[in-house]
Amino acid sequence: MDRYTVPTSYWHQLDDGRVQCDLCPRECKLHDGQRGVCFVRAREDDGVVLTTYGRSSGFCVDPIEKKPLNHFLPGSSVFSFGTAGCNLACRFCQNWDISKSKEIDTLADEASPATIARTAADLGCRSVAFTYNDPTIFMEYAIDVADACRELGIKTVAVTAGYISPAPRAEFYRHLDAANVDLKGFTEEFYKHTCGAELGAVLDTLEYLAGTDVWVELTTLLIPGMNDSDDELDAMTRWVVDHLGPDVPMHFTAFHPDYRMLDKAPTPPATLQRARRIAMDNGVRHAYTGNVRDLEGGSTRCHGCGELVISRDGYVLGEYRLDDSGHCISCGTAIPGVFDGPVEHWGQRRQPVVLRGRRSTGDPR
Repeated sequence: MDRYTVPTSYWHQLDDGRVQCDLCPRECKLHDGQRGVCFVRAREDDGVVLTTYGRSSGFCVDPIEKKPLNHFLPGSSVFSFGTAGCNLACRFCQNWDISKSKEIDTLADEASPATIARTAADLGCRSVAFTYNDPTIFMEYAIDVADACRELGIKTVAVTAGYISPAPRAEFYRHLDAANVDLKGFTEEFYKHTCGAELGAVLDTLEYLAGTDVWVELTTLLIPGMNDSDDELDAMTRWVVDHLGPDVPMHFTAFHPDYRMLDKAPTPPATLQRARRIAMDNGVRHAYTGNVRDLEGGSTRCHGCGELVISRDGYVLGEYRLDDSGHCISCGTAIPGVFDGPVEHWGQRRQPVVLRGRRSTGDPR
């Protein structure tokens, strides 16, 4: 093994000589030398290894609202990075140059978990995000980073599709503080034919997370004519309230043509506003629009008194009417989320970071 390859725990041998990876519901069955669909987990000898430990497609400091997380340390900066590969096959992937990469050259940066944690602290970041591609597939690296961050008082965030099997899921999320889960649609047909996955497995992850201390927000990229009907949005948002509760924020974001879905038009802002209205009518207390400029759709109102408590113009915070623990100044209602001390104002800046003198050739979004 080279220094980027580490053994993994979630696999078992089959009677026919193959080895099955048990990380996610795909359950890839591998002959010697084969890689899973995710590309980064491979059979080596009689086990499964992670081939990208300590390697990244790039490092960047972002606003936490870009993940998007609107109720987790608002206004703060987050140290973001990803690796390569993905265990889904979304035809509309907005980050396909990284998540669909099968070129090791994508991984042009490297850093140990301790280096990442120390760099985040030196840059004043309150958290580190595993993003750009799904951290499920590099969970061993992500867990070690999370543990190194925790020692320095830095929180960690997963930006994920939630496509992970129960045993590794329990281990993974024990180490994390927050997650934004892509709920990509609300029909098995959409998941199967457009994402190469199963909706039921994602819903199972969401219900699991609802019983943990991990702060969760949801994002749905609305694609015209595919996952944006009133009926589907009604069913989705009712399920969220019934199974996860009214306090889980939902983000409805605009699609733009990309990767293998260039024939669809961009999402009209009216579609996002309609989705937000349906969600709130069904009891979602905090629903947002994204990838468009929408001052009301991006701002937070107190669900107790209706007063504006956080105004947002894109990623820039304006009026802020919460105390240090997240209570509405007008009526004292506790806004759901993670609020810890005075608000910060990182704004919309995006700051690429070079570690060990090497820069990624990609441009993570």
